[in-house]
Amino acid sequence: MNIEIEKKIGQNIRRLREKAGFTQDYVATKLQLGGCDITRSAVAKIEVGQRHLYPDEIILLKQILKVKYEDIFHIENSSSL
Repeated sequence: MNIEIEKKIGQNIRRLREKAGFTQDYVATKLQLGGCDITRSAVAKIEVGQRHLYPDEIILLKQILKVKYEDIFHIENSSSL
């Protein structure tokens, strides 16, 4: 996957998490309760584009953050993408 796309998706997740008023610890715990093997550190890495997202994590993030997939995957037009 394109690193710039991963960074943008990570930025989207961070923005949505902060908008919801959740900490990385809270999101990691909710993901763990949903069956994902993830730590707060992994959530932080996702938010800066240093770790890939797995499909089950994406589905749970959508539910935890109460957002649409479009909110997570919104990528503005860029010539580098």
